[in-house]
Amino acid sequence: MSQALATLPRQHDRHAAVDPRMRIMVDNVLIGSPVARALGVRLTSLAPDHVELEMPFLPTNVTHGSIVHGGVIATLVDIAGAAAAASGASADEVKGGATSSLSIQYLAPAQGTALRAVAMVVRRGRRQVVTDVSVYAAVPDEGVLVAKALMSSAMF
Repeated sequence: MSQALATLPRQHDRHAAVDPRMRIMVDNVLIGSPVARALGVRLTSLAPDHVELEMPFLPTNVTHGSIVHGGVIATLVDIAGAAAAASGASADEVKGGATSSLSIQYLAPAQGTALRAVAMVVRRGRRQVVTDVSVYAAVPDEGVLVAKALMSSAMF
């Protein structure tokens, strides 16, 4: 393989299986956490290095009027990025993880809408995983990019 091809980001294989033990960790620790449950976060797609989540609009998650609070969006990003980092890991090598950095750009208000987060691993190292997370308005402004984030997870 040429060096140029070796440096291109690899596409995740949606047909590959997530380690079942990592799937349990994603379900129990991330999606099943009290904060994720309180926000109504649901896992809609899980493949190695790729996760999609949905979060309903709740009147308790607003900052003003019906605009979803930025901290709620950041929490959705954090859960999605952590789940993507875990989804491509082996339970033989990884027992847990923690967010080591998170940078979010808010691009549009999430005005009275459910949200959809799509997280993909950009780079996986032995102990550090970088994910790209996009948050979209689900309704009424289907497909509007609300936030874009880059997240690093320390795996241990």
